[in-house]
Amino acid sequence: MNFQVTVLKILAAYPDGFAVMDDLKRDMAILATSGRDWADRTRRLAARVPDLDIWSQGLVERISGGWKITAKGRAALEIMEARPAAPETTQAHSVQDSIATFLSPVPALRQPADRAKRRRERRERRREARERARANAS
Repeated sequence: MNFQVTVLKILAAYPDGFAVMDDLKRDMAILATSGRDWADRTRRLAARVPDLDIWSQGLVERISGGWKITAKGRAALEIMEARPAAPETTQAHSVQDSIATFLSPVPALRQPADRAKRRRERRERRREARERARANAS
């Protein structure tokens, strides 16, 4: 859990929220060895979102060569970092309610019929391209 909070914090600090894996690993190593303060801070932030999963909830995207924080990820991070304005018990509920609005389930995959249709269309385009290539070669 602390790992996921650390990833969100690091990506939010980069321009456009994108970091290549080497930079991400370097920054994580620096923070991991920076002392107890960072571990305590990420533990507190993670406690506000007990079911945090940055990939399945769409908070971070994997892009070729690195990771990028999404708008949903930035919003979740803001909620985690929000200063308590009310007593701890009411604030915990409001944080959970706010997070629930941003962490909706992942949309369902396309139906197999759609996939089969796209596969057939691709196969047909390839076949037509091969036929054109044969006709041009002769």
